[in-house]
Amino acid sequence: MLKVSRQHTSTNQLCHVETDEYPEIIKVWESSVRATHDFLSEEDIQFFKPLILNEYLKAVDLRCIKNADGEILGFVGVAEKNIEMLFVAAEARGTGVGGLLLRHAIDELQAVKVDVNEQNPQAVGFYERHGFYIVGRSPVDGMGKPFPLLHMELSSNR
Repeated sequence: MLKVSRQHTSTNQLCHVETDEYPEIIKVWESSVRATHDFLSEEDIQFFKPLILNEYLKAVDLRCIKNADGEILGFVGVAEKNIEMLFVAAEARGTGVGGLLLRHAIDELQAVKVDVNEQNPQAVGFYERHGFYIVGRSPVDGMGKPFPLLHMELSSNR
């Protein structure tokens, strides 16, 4: 079980993700997806898992937050000013990890856009609370699967 500090700014650290940490990143991804993506079937999770591990992680500027014991609590991946992934371990949800990752993506990686699963209202609300607004919608995800995406942009990007 992850040790999560409620005082995240003093004990947790933001780091670049090394390729040998990908297996731990995948565990965080799966924990997060199981906690927030109830519209995905087990088959869907198993379909996406190798794609994340073998393709998607390599295609982004990847950062994570680690606790004092070096365990990864969450991660963010940005490419071409788009947040391609932001996931927080189920045990770390509600501790500020997601907000720190998002702030880093915006401030340091110049992210101004994100696509969010419409069927994940918690994520939509998270981005809206941080200044993103909906600019469009796609009826399917990037793989053509029936998971509608909301295209969002940072309000200061108008």
